[in-house]
Amino acid sequence: MEMHTFYTRRMLLRYSRQLVAARRLARYDRLVGKGSRGDPGVEETKRRDMIERIAREIMENLIFAGSDNPVVREVRSRLASEMGEELVFRYPPDDPDLKIFRPVADGGETELLPGERQVVMGRLWDVTLRTVDATML
Repeated sequence: MEMHTFYTRRMLLRYSRQLVAARRLARYDRLVGKGSRGDPGVEETKRRDMIERIAREIMENLIFAGSDNPVVREVRSRLASEMGEELVFRYPPDDPDLKIFRPVADGGETELLPGERQVVMGRLWDVTLRTVDATML
């Protein structure tokens, strides 16, 4: 029986998404299990640490991978409204670094300059932190 590449890619994509979700849930379970009740300062510090870890996970694994997660969609829409344009995040096959592109009028894309890239990454981090903080219980 011949297996088409489409089905193989689809299976691997699903498996990759399941692994990301499983890792995220395992981290969450570890953090929740270590909690100590009582001291509000300790609770707030743990909450802030958890928010930063989740935000880092979202940035590293979901936003740049093109996930269709509702939190990722919200982060992307907030970033687009703050920046005034929809940006494209991509890892080119021949380059290990993340590239950020801005759409141009002729239908193409131009890469952001290093200074602009730093501004976008800073805003992306802030937006991700605010979004995760708002969605956490």
